[in-house]
Formats: sequence, C-alpha cells, structure tokens
Amino acid sequence: MPPDRILFNGATNNNIGVIIMGKRSLLHKKYEDNLKEIKKSLENIFDITFRTIETDQGEATVIFIDTMSDIQQISENIIKPLIKREIKGEDLDYIKEKILNIAISEYVMNLQELILQVLSGNTVILFSFDDRIIYCETKSYSNRGIEEPPTETVIKGPREGFTENINDNISLVRRRLRNQKLKLENINIGKGSNTNVIMVYLDGEAPSKLVNYIRKRLEDEEVEYLLDSNYIDERLQEKRSVFDTIGYTEKPDIAVTLITEGRVVILVDNTPFAVTAPHFFIEDMTTPDDYYSNKYAQNYFRIVRWVGLLIALLLPGLYLSIATHHFKLIPTVFVFRLAVTRAGVPYPMIVEIFIMMFFFQVLREAGIRLPQPIGSALSIVGALILGDAAIGAGLASEITVLVVALASISLFLIPKIYGAIVIWSNIIMIFGAVLGLPGFFIGFCIFVSHIAGLTSCGYPYLFPLGTFKNFNFKDLILRADLRDISDNIFEEGE
Repeated sequence: MPPDRILFNGATNNNIGVIIMGKRSLLHKKYEDNLKEIKKSLENIFDITFRTIETDQGEATVIFIDTMSDIQQISENIIKPLIKREIKGEDLDYIKEKILNIAISEYVMNLQELILQVLSGNTVILFSFDDRIIYCETKSYSNRGIEEPPTETVIKGPREGFTENINDNISLVRRRLRNQKLKLENINIGKGSNTNVIMVYLDGEAPSKLVNYIRKRLEDEEVEYLLDSNYIDERLQEKRSVFDTIGYTEKPDIAVTLITEGRVVILVDNTPFAVTAPHFFIEDMTTPDDYYSNKYAQNYFRIVRWVGLLIALLLPGLYLSIATHHFKLIPTVFVFRLAVTRAGVPYPMIVEIFIMMFFFQVLREAGIRLPQPIGSALSIVGALILGDAAIGAGLASEITVLVVALASISLFLIPKIYGAIVIWSNIIMIFGAVLGLPGFFIGFCIFVSHIAGLTSCGYPYLFPLGTFKNFNFKDLILRADLRDISDNIFEEGE
C-alpha cells in the first residue's frame, strides 16, 4: 500500500473522510437539538435573542437577553471576532482564549446551568462543530446609585449605603477591608429564583462554630423563591419573638465593623439590607453617630436613649397600675387633679390609654406610608389636633394624653425595636391594670425573662450582660475609646 494511504487503526483516507463527515453530522444534529431544547425552555420571553452567525468551521448561535446584557460588548467582543477572525481547526479552547475578547468565559456543563447563565444576563454560544458550550460574562443591569440610606442617617460619618446590586455591595465591603483573610462564600438559594447569597467573614476572627452554623442553615434552606433578606432572618432565628435576634444594616461601614468583631455578614442579591449575625440587644441602643462624633456627648445621648427605653416600656403600665389600684401612693394634690381631669371620661383608664395609644400608632403609620414631606407634617399637626380634640370631647384626660405622648415620643429614640417595645408595653399595661403594682412587676419580670432566654446563633441575646468572663466587650452603656473597642468580641469565648 502506498505510504500516503497508511492511516491510523488501518483506516484509509476515504474512511477518514467518512468518519469526519459522520462526526460533523452528529455534532450538527446535537447542535440543532440543543437549540430546540433551549428555545422550548425559553419560549414566550420577548427580550431573548438568538443570533446565528457563520464561521469558517460552521454555524454558531449566540444567545442572550438584551434587557440584561451589554449589547455593545456582545457585538464588539463576541460576534465581530467570530465573523472576522479565521478559526483554525475545531478547537474550542483556541476560540475561548484567543478569539473571544471577554474577561470571563467558561464552559457550560448542562442545560440547567445554561438557562441560569442566560437568565442572569450572560451570553451563551453554541457551535455546530463542537458539543461544548461557552458562556461569557456580559451582565449589564440598571442599578440604583450609591446613596445615603434613609434608615441610618448620620450627622458625621460615611454617607454610602448598600444597593440592590450585590456586586456593588461586595466592592463597598472590600474597599474598606483590604485583608487576605476576608472570605466570601457564594451560596445559591431558591429553586425558582436562583438568588445569590454571599456569606462574608474574617477567617480566624469569626468563630468556626458560628460560620459552620450559618453555612449549614443557609445550605439547608429550601425556599422556592428568595426575594428579600428577611427570608434569611427568619431562617437564622432560633425562637419566635417580637425582638429581632438577627440584625440588619444598610451601611457598609457598620457591616465591616461587625466583620472585624468576628461576626458574619450575609449579602443577598436584589436587596440593600445586609444580614448580620449574631445580633445583640445592646446594639439596638446604639447609633452610627456614637462612633463618629465626640465620645462624651454621645455617651450622654446614649443615657437619654436608655431612659427613653424605660419610659416607653414602663411608664404607661406604672401610671395605670398606680392610678387604678394604688392611688394612695400619689400625692394628695395630684390625686385631686387626676380626679378632676378624668371626671368627664366615661370608661375605665385602661380603655382610655389603649384608645390614645391606638390613635398615636395610626398617626405614626400614616406618617410613614405617606410621602416624606406630607408624612412629617401630618404626624406633628395630627398629634396636636388629635390630643386637643380628645381632651375637649371627653375621650381622654390631659394627664393620660401626656403619658401616652411621652411614651410614644420616647419610642422614636429606639426605632429598631419600636414594634417589640410597643407590644411588651401593652402586655405590662394589662398586668398592671388587672393586678396593680404586683402585676406591673410580674409583667416586667416576664419581659426580662423572655429576652434573657433568647439566643442569636447560639450566643445569648443579652450579651454582654452576665457574660463578662467569656467575651471581650468594652462598649456597653458608655462607649470607651475607639482603639479599645475594635477588638474581636469573641476573642476569649472561642
């Protein structure tokens, strides 16, 4: 046999041609089948594009969603190079590395991953001469700009807040914490939504049992659609309570501070609220200004907030229990004044207080739901008019309006636990109305027992109260110097 007829495995040149043609035919058939399956899976989606182009080796189809992808990048860095560049051979590695001008391009392993990449805003490329499929990073979302979060405004300090774009949020964290120990673990949650969830912590600072606990809870999450970070909150909470044992923040500087203390921060795509764990009761009594402004002035305002907490929680119940069952404890002049002011009120004092508190809650909700300029005016004017009208109509006495107004205003000093304190204040009021001062103290003891029994990811919710030997914490009622409170709070506990 002539030398040019000697081929591998005893095949002839004619046989090789048949084999190559047969292989190409099979690949083209698989290419068409894949396209049909993809189009079937993505049917009735108006903004999806299938762009078929001719290359030197055969057809290629570029698939992307034009409302989520960078069209210019796809045209300049994917379609034009495939049309203009000569493709030598059928090696897809050569195409991926030498022809496509894309920073991130990888192979797709299955149809499910292909669909996910397309729905995420990336571009997928199918080739008729190769059964492998490439995806390219071409996401281009419409993002809200980085602004100051309305829920955590500061007088002095950083104005940046998280946005709905998880990539922007990651960059805000990385820019503040340039540390090789910073770990970001990606966990995809939601069978229907495929939401990206990033667990952020400092390796060596965050306790391993805390990291493992949160990771296990997130990986075991079986929710169909994860649309907001509150799904994560409820998953991590260990007991049912009106208090949030899992924290949240919109400010990257606060998130980074918690990370350096050994906490875990969870970023959820499509929401500007970062979840923080564990979360402690003491944190609800602090504000960002405590760490950006003068220490001595802010310590004074911290004491004001603690007093406001006691007023909002205890004052209505204490007033009700004394005025109803123990009026002998009230000075005589004040008793006569109280009797005169309540002379025209036709129902018991507990009903009077509940009616006025309900009115104030209605005003607060109206002020929150309405546009901000209108809502603030409504809250101020409405409270003044409502209080005066209630007194004039004989629905409430002046002293009751004063007590309810003082308790309601004090609640604004602790916005993060507003709802919890309102509910527990009502519970203590009921105990005080039924049993007097003994009932008031019973209600307060139940409140303390409840929060003392709460835990956050295995840590006591009232930390550091009663745990000084196990944890490092120098930021209790009063703030110490910043250099003394920047240590890992779990240092001794771990």
